Amino acid sequence: MTRNLFIMPALAAVLLSACGAPAATAPTAPASTAAAATTAATAAAAPAAATAAADVTAAPAEATAAPATAAADTAAAFPVTIKHKFGSTTITAEPKRIVTVGLTDHDALLALGIVPVGVTEWFGNYPSATWPWAQDELGDAKPEVVGTSAEGVSFEKIAALKPDLILALYSGVTEDQYKLLAQIAPTVAQPGEYVDYGISWQELTDTVGKAVGKEAQAQALIKGVEDKFAAVRAEHPEFAGKSALVATPYQGIWVYGPQDPRGRFLTLLGFTLPEDLGSITGAEFGGNLSMEKVDLLNVDALIWLDAKQGEGPLAEEVYAKLPVHSEGREVLLSSESPLGGATSFVSVLSLPYLLDGITPMLSAAVDGKTDTAVPTAAANN
Repeated sequence: MTRNLFIMPALAAVLLSACGAPAATAPTAPASTAAAATTAATAAAAPAAATAAADVTAAPAEATAAPATAAADTAAAFPVTIKHKFGSTTITAEPKRIVTVGLTDHDALLALGIVPVGVTEWFGNYPSATWPWAQDELGDAKPEVVGTSAEGVSFEKIAALKPDLILALYSGVTEDQYKLLAQIAPTVAQPGEYVDYGISWQELTDTVGKAVGKEAQAQALIKGVEDKFAAVRAEHPEFAGKSALVATPYQGIWVYGPQDPRGRFLTLLGFTLPEDLGSITGAEFGGNLSMEKVDLLNVDALIWLDAKQGEGPLAEEVYAKLPVHSEGREVLLSSESPLGGATSFVSVLSLPYLLDGITPMLSAAVDGKTDTAVPTAAANN
């Protein structure tokens, strides 16, 4: 599946080993790679002509006033205390050297104009673990990758970067792992009100904004993306009330539940999730679906991540007979493509890109016409 479920146990092995305790070997789920890349266009604004000497002399003062005000506002935001699953963390001053252990946390930082010194590679193998939708914000910076989904996160690399803040929001760190990280720097772990790997993109963005003294800017970013969702819903009223689901052929069939960001992405578009989905996923972000319950996949729009027609569960006769397959309601995405990657990231930076690419695919899936082919991801990248 696209998220390595065992990156945090692997982190535990590295941390405990670094502290003198025996390391344990954790199983790993299949990791994905991404080869496609996109670039965003940039525009330069032409300078306005000055018409009076007073305007010319006033410009430098105006140019310096805004940064000074912004710096003052940021400084005034501290100290700030953030609650999380293992208690609370107080950040006394604006952090300058941030490491992200959370798999998507760096997107929120980049959106706020902050480049972390260390990041964690989830999947994709892009430089500095940064996908195309965030590369403009990264610029020429090269944060160090402190770990990967295949090898775990390196305690030594994190400590060597001398961070003054560690973010582990989109994560599943344990209390022992949190304590070890907190010995290096103040650490903000995942919130207790969500399942592990279940924090919403809005909560993640807002929390990062608070941690770095840019809460107002974070709220503006959130509103911008929510406005885009509202525009898509208005343009596609056919989504309202239709059922949808995200699945992947991991250990048979893995479905993402109502507490997973992928599930919330669908509901934000107006879709509903299958009623029995919660009984499959329980208190986790997802769960395995037995072939005896494959009818759960018979929704109005089914997003398959890393599945191929005629292979794995899609080759099973019981699945092939479902109308979701015979009527062409499937959206097939590869995690090797930016669109497939964005479907799993569900971040403040990936969502605008995801909405642009997947909306026409979902529209074709729910149009009720069996002769309408769902566009492929390749056609949208």
